[in-house]
Order: sequence, then C-alpha cells, then structure tokens
Amino acid sequence: MSVIDEIKQKLDIVEVVSEYVSLQKSGRNFKALCPFHAEKTPSFFVFPERQSWHCFGACGTGGDIFSFLIKKEGLDFSQALRLLAEKANVTLAAPSSMQKGAEDKKTENLFQINEAAAEYYHHLLLNASAGETARNYIAQRGISLQTIKNFQLGFSPEGWEVIRQYLVSKGHEETELLAAGLILEREGGGSYDRFRNRLMFPIRDIQGRVVGFGARTLDESLPKYINSPQTLIFDKSSSLYGIDRAKTAIRRDNLAIITEGYMDVLTAHQHGIENTVAAMGTALTEKQISILKKLTKNLIQALDADAAGKQAISRSGEMVDKVLPVPPSVDGYGWVKYEDAQGVEVKIIILPPGKDLDEVIREDASQWQKLIADAKPMIDFILDTAIAEVNLGNAKDKSSVVEKLLPLLSEMKDPIRQDHYIQKLAQLLKIDEGAVRDAFARFRAIEKKRRRNKDFRSFTPVIPALFSSSPVEEYCLALLLQFPELRLEDMRLQPDYFEHSGNRELFLKWQQNDEYVSLKNSLDSTLHEYLDNLLAKTFPPSLKESKVEQQQALNDCIVRLQEKRLRSLEAKKEELLAMEAETGGLAAQLAKLEEQGIEESKQLKEVFSKQGHRHQPAARRSE
Repeated sequence: MSVIDEIKQKLDIVEVVSEYVSLQKSGRNFKALCPFHAEKTPSFFVFPERQSWHCFGACGTGGDIFSFLIKKEGLDFSQALRLLAEKANVTLAAPSSMQKGAEDKKTENLFQINEAAAEYYHHLLLNASAGETARNYIAQRGISLQTIKNFQLGFSPEGWEVIRQYLVSKGHEETELLAAGLILEREGGGSYDRFRNRLMFPIRDIQGRVVGFGARTLDESLPKYINSPQTLIFDKSSSLYGIDRAKTAIRRDNLAIITEGYMDVLTAHQHGIENTVAAMGTALTEKQISILKKLTKNLIQALDADAAGKQAISRSGEMVDKVLPVPPSVDGYGWVKYEDAQGVEVKIIILPPGKDLDEVIREDASQWQKLIADAKPMIDFILDTAIAEVNLGNAKDKSSVVEKLLPLLSEMKDPIRQDHYIQKLAQLLKIDEGAVRDAFARFRAIEKKRRRNKDFRSFTPVIPALFSSSPVEEYCLALLLQFPELRLEDMRLQPDYFEHSGNRELFLKWQQNDEYVSLKNSLDSTLHEYLDNLLAKTFPPSLKESKVEQQQALNDCIVRLQEKRLRSLEAKKEELLAMEAETGGLAAQLAKLEEQGIEESKQLKEVFSKQGHRHQPAARRSE
C-alpha cells in the first residue's frame, strides 16, 4: 500500500472537509455551499462511501482529500501530502536532497514573507492615519505601547490589495503570497488581501519566526476573529500564541497557563504573568501539549464560565501525551483520554461569569493568584461538572452519568489514581462503591473485547476498492512515459480524468517535464518508485514497434477514462436526485440535477460515437 493510500484509509474526507466547510447531512452524503464559488443553493457534495467530493455548480470539479486541500489552500501536491500525512500520523520517507532543498527554500520564503508582512502591518498601526481606530481599541483594552512593540501588533487597512502590492513591490511572487495565506484568488482571475480593516496579531513559533496571523475585526463585520489558513509553516492545532515570549518564564516557573484569546496573553504578559500562552479559541490539542511538555509538566487551562468553556473541556480528550485510537464518542463528554504515565498534570480554572482573563487581571491581580491556587485537576473538574447536572434523587440519572464517566476512568494507567476517582465518583453520587466497581469491571471486559476485534479488523482495509489505483490510469501513464512521440499528439487528456491523486500529480508533472531526470526531480519522493515501476511495465513487441498501435492504445485509454469519469458523475447525480426527491428537495435543485444528469448521458454517447464504440451497459465495463 502506498503512503497516499494509507493516508486516505486513515482519514475520513468528511472530517477533513468539515474543517473548512459547514456540512449538512443529506441522506448518506453531505452537502454545503461550495467553498470555491459564490452560490445560494448548495451544489457542493461530499460522498463518504466514495471518499470523494464534487461541485455540481459553477465549478464542476471534484476529487479526493488531496485535491480538496490543494484547491482550498493553494498548495502543491507535496505540501498537501505532508500536511495530510501529519494529520493521519503517517511517516513519510525522507525527501531527496534536491527536493529537500526546494522545500527548505519554499519554507524560508514563507517565513520571510510573513516577517515582511508583520513589519508592514506594525508600521501601519503605529504611523498610518487609517490605524487610529485600531490604536483607540488597543488603548481602551489597556495595552501599553511597549506590549504593542513586544508582540509586534499591526493593522491591516480596508484596501483590497494593500499587502499584495507592498509585498510584490519588495520582489515576492503572487504565488508565494497565496501559499502564505496573505491573499486569496478571485473567481475569474486576480487576487485580493485576506486581512482587511483588522487588528493583526503575528503568530510565532517557539523559535520566534512568524508562521501566520490572527486578526480581529474593527467594525461589526463577522467573523470577529480570523486566522491564516493552514500552510506549509502554519497549523493552528500545533500553534500557541505567545510561546516565543513565554518559554523562558514557563521553564522558570515550571508552569504554563493556557488561555483562549490573544488579548488575554497580552494583558497577562503586561502584568508580569509571562508564563501565559493562548490556544487561540480552541480546545488544547495533543500537538500543543507536546510543545509545552518540553518546558513543563504542569499545565493550567483558563476557561470562560459560559457554555463554550464547558464545551471546550468536553473536547479535551485531545489533552494527552500520546494519541490512542479514538473510540466512538459518548454523549455529553466524549472519550476523555487523560494519560498520566509521564506525569503531566492539567488543571482547570473557571473565570468569573462574564469576564475574560484580561479583565480579571486588570481589575484585581490578587484574584488571579487565588484562581491559580484553587485550580482543579482536570479529572476532578469533569466529574464535578458532570455530577452537578444530575438529579441525585433519580436512579436513572445516576446510572447514566456513571456510564458516561467509565471511559474516562478506564483510560487511567495509574491504578492508585483510578481507585481514587472510583471512590470519589461513588461518594459524589451517594451510591455504594461496589456498584461502581462492578459497572467498571463490566465496561473493561466489553472494551477489551472491542479493542481485540478492532485490532483484528485493522489488518484489512475497510473499503479496499477506494484505496487502490486504477489499472486504466496506470496503463495510460505507462504509455505516455515509455513512448515520448505520444506527447506530440492531440490527446484530449485532462487531469480530472485521473481520479487517483498520485496518478493526477504524475500526469501534471509529465506535462511540464519532457525528460526523465527533470520529471523525477519535480515529483515528490513518495512517487519515485511508482514512476520507475511504470517505466518498467512491459508491452507487447508489436505495440513497441508500431506508432499506429501506440496511438490507438492511447485513444482507447482516453475513451475509457472519459467513460469512467462520466459514469461516476452520472451515478453520483442519480443518487443525489433520488435523495432530493425522497426528502422533498427544492424544485430548482431537482431540475438542476436532472438537467446535469441528462448532460452527462449526452457526453457519454458522444464519447462512443466519436470513437466508433457501442454504448454498453455499465455492468459490462468494469474499469
């Protein structure tokens, strides 16, 4: 199995796409407004069973998780491969020295571009007349000039091409600005600035390099906060705002305080609480914990007293020092996987109702110190929060909360700690401790059996057909690679004909490179062995000797690829049409799907009539 197939097997396209698009369940599939063009009626669909996506609107494009990330984030194949491999915990082979050099250069360019943008935004905040609103906002929040300079706060003007024009004038390419996430492509051509009329927060890694930006609106527009998109150097889930300035204090105090917002960090540092960082509005992740663990084993997370804060802690199953296979979630609290084998201690602070951390610190520093002293271990907080919602006079409620909390207790490896919380749970619920232990023993037995079965099933792919390359795609590429004369022909081949990501990438690079060495160097190292296998594929002697047969073989490949693509689109549209009809879909949506389905059928007939083929039933053509 190739690394591309392994990544696809481990990642669910619904989860990947939902990080960028708000998906709505639609039968067995999901739909949304297309993220690639403006529309009012959803025409963007994700097909979990096929692990693919397609826009049936103006875009007319589709693909898999690789093509989605490439199109959404403006990445090349290698960048998308590495981002998805990291997300899937798939280890990639080390790139060649030439490829590593090219990637290092891209990375260094992104750091330089971000640094230049941060300096320019900072200059505009301090000196531009347009930055007065931002300066007034900062003053109202009590942020000093020294703090502004320490964190290099900035201002992005309202103009649509301010940062683009500035950075291009400094010699940076527009494609590099897209890769850095500072500009966006316009539909129909051109580009525009991502950040406009916002207070800018440069986000730095632990080494102090600018990896991305956070931005707060200065008017009533929504969303209030936006971040840089995921890039080659920025991943929100592995970034901590202020970590570069907090690392020394965290080591010194042997304690890290994690807040939710940028302003919390600024105020804390300004008041001498320099061991403070922000998770930028998200629950702590395993990647963020791994960064902090190198500095201290003692973590305190400050949460708002509202529902969002409770929701954040319910997602804190990510707060672990080692990721385990994620089991099915349990209503309310999920599978909280707290692992204390390496001594990490996570405590929780709940801020006073209606107040942010920066308000608490500015109003009364002593109150903040008391909150630190009263911080609860995460497990205690979760138990207390869960049981506070239980009617202790209702046996069913007690049974339900025990069922929800058993997974949490099961994840503890320290038997003494586990015994302590079994006792505490029984005491809080005012029930016999033996009943809790019996329930725990039954849960462990069921869980052991489930994991044993899961491990057994993991040896075979869940949906193997989705993760293997297409024989006709491989045959077509082998023809193109071994018979250079075919490059001169009008082949009518398009990248979309190759549904497998690796094949599409190889075809695109083949179009740009007509020599083996340059082609191989342009490919990600994960495709090198595949390229050599295609070049070693054997063909009949008659095909090798006859240009006519080579052209005929290629023409047949093109027809089959066209047919495969059109049949796939037809099947998807028929499925959506049936689903929309069953659920009472809008008449306009139904009409559009019917019209598109008819159009695909027409194209199929044209494919066969032009090539002299008879239109055969789907069952007789297996590719």
